[in-house]
Amino acid sequence: MKTKLITTAIIALGFMAHAQQDPMFTHYMYNTLAVNPAYAGSRDALTVTALHRSQWVAFDGAPQTQTMTFHTPFFKNKMGVGFSVVNDKIGPTKTTSLYADLAYRIKLGKKAKLAFGIKGGVNRWNNSLSSLKLDSDNDAAFKTPNQSQWLPNFGAGVYYYSERFYIGASSPKLLQNDFNTNTTVKGGNEQRHFFGIVGAMFNLSQNVQFKPTALLKITPSAPIQGDVTGTFVFGGKFSLGAMYRTGDALGALIGYNFTDQFNVGYSFDWSMTNTTGKYNSGSHEVMLRYDFIYKDKEKIRSPRFF
Repeated sequence: MKTKLITTAIIALGFMAHAQQDPMFTHYMYNTLAVNPAYAGSRDALTVTALHRSQWVAFDGAPQTQTMTFHTPFFKNKMGVGFSVVNDKIGPTKTTSLYADLAYRIKLGKKAKLAFGIKGGVNRWNNSLSSLKLDSDNDAAFKTPNQSQWLPNFGAGVYYYSERFYIGASSPKLLQNDFNTNTTVKGGNEQRHFFGIVGAMFNLSQNVQFKPTALLKITPSAPIQGDVTGTFVFGGKFSLGAMYRTGDALGALIGYNFTDQFNVGYSFDWSMTNTTGKYNSGSHEVMLRYDFIYKDKEKIRSPRFF
């Protein structure tokens, strides 16, 4: 237990000095709005997506993350608007983010669109160091036991999509806010994150489809990380996939479309390429998504695979 508490303290101090990476998601292909504002309105419905991730289960202080996103088209489908809430907790540190998203869409041909998006909001950062057990009460880094800040930020993104393909790039936090709550020990700062996303859908047979997707995450404070996922969809209802995260984990995903509007997903991943997996029972995610179709659109004209 003492080793776990010490490790948790190291995680917290690492956040202060170098800035933690933004949360990772195995269901990144369903959580696009959290990283790219240009995605807003792309499903041509009022879409609500909820996601919970429990990372490194059974390890004290392990990350716990919840997201809730809402987005819809408006202004004759030329624009999209969205709102996202992200709650991320790791050890004694908790960050709650509230962001609004706005996208402008340009039609390219009959089935393709190019969208440009911006997002703006605030992050409430809180560090409850008083929850940690210390061997020494004289450590200057813990002089202020409870620290909190409101950190405004903004981001931007671009997103191209058609019925069976998409690609995008974004940076959801362009400002590098300083953490200056401790006057004795110099705090760190938020790091810019850059994301690249791509995906496609292929028909393998009349009832089987294959959906490959990928996410690339770049930040100056950590190694470049990429997720590659391959998902098979059976009968338009049941999906089964596998993922690989560079330098970290292997995982599996399962999902089911109860209706054309309601989708549920679950994933499990295990840290295989580093020592993290020795001290935990893997990571779990649950995802729920619902499309509220407008009265003047009895059904979406073309399938929304993304």
